[in-house]
Amino acid sequence: MIDLDALAGLRAVATHGSVVAAAGATGFTPSAISQQVKRLERQTGVPLLERVGRGVMLTSHGQHLVDAGEQVLNDLEQLEARLQQRAGVVAGRVRLAAFSTAMRGLVAPIARDLRDAHPDLTLTLREGEPWDVVDLVASGQVELGIVHRWGGVPLAVPDHVVATPLRGDVADLIVHCDDPLAVRDRVTPRDLLDVGWIATPEGTICRQWLSRMYDGTGRPPRIAHVSAEFESHLALVRAGLGVALVPRMGRAALGDDLVAIPVADPEPVRLVDALHRRTMAESPAVRAVLAAFDE
Repeated sequence: MIDLDALAGLRAVATHGSVVAAAGATGFTPSAISQQVKRLERQTGVPLLERVGRGVMLTSHGQHLVDAGEQVLNDLEQLEARLQQRAGVVAGRVRLAAFSTAMRGLVAPIARDLRDAHPDLTLTLREGEPWDVVDLVASGQVELGIVHRWGGVPLAVPDHVVATPLRGDVADLIVHCDDPLAVRDRVTPRDLLDVGWIATPEGTICRQWLSRMYDGTGRPPRIAHVSAEFESHLALVRAGLGVALVPRMGRAALGDDLVAIPVADPEPVRLVDALHRRTMAESPAVRAVLAAFDE
């Protein structure tokens, strides 16, 4: 009989490309992953991994086992969810990955109430960029993911992953109280052609949105400073180093020296979704977490 835990370990190696990366993603040690693969090789009687330089790759037998075993693992996940639903049990572990402001603004506020309502449910949290969260959910490394996408910036989600809309989020222009813009009721991108932006790094979804916001102005945004965290953006604006576009979700209090100004044409609204695999749709634990977000 094929060891299903070992099969999941081999799938992690296939997904992440190495034993070390698979160990980091699953929480096992590299030695444990290697032992799982060796156990599978003894059970099947065929080699599943081969060394290539300093790394490993799946043999044709290993790839076939992962491809064929994927459906088995999915069926078992769905079976477990249905059994828990029949029993009305909200228990076990839900691994949840979310982007940073959702961790502060969505996940943290519900965590204590969720624990009090369901003491047998354990919530395990990790932060990640939206496209990384999609991969974590799709590959079975987490049960739930929270992602965001700005108006015109698409986020590809595989067919076997379900997206449930959560409440949206709006970003404001944050300026120092001494900035001439601080007295405005609202601004548009054409009002911001000459400002120096404190922006997230190139390639991030928020940076992509900032660039698209300037479509039709004939000018790209002028990036003065780059920082990954919105908390740092606020600190840099407070120091008079530029302006920033900061979402309201999870945003710290601005204090007396910072001013938030609504932006229009376009309004910077980001859509927030909760992701889970279709096989987890009937899981009482997943439903309990989604219900907590709704409340």
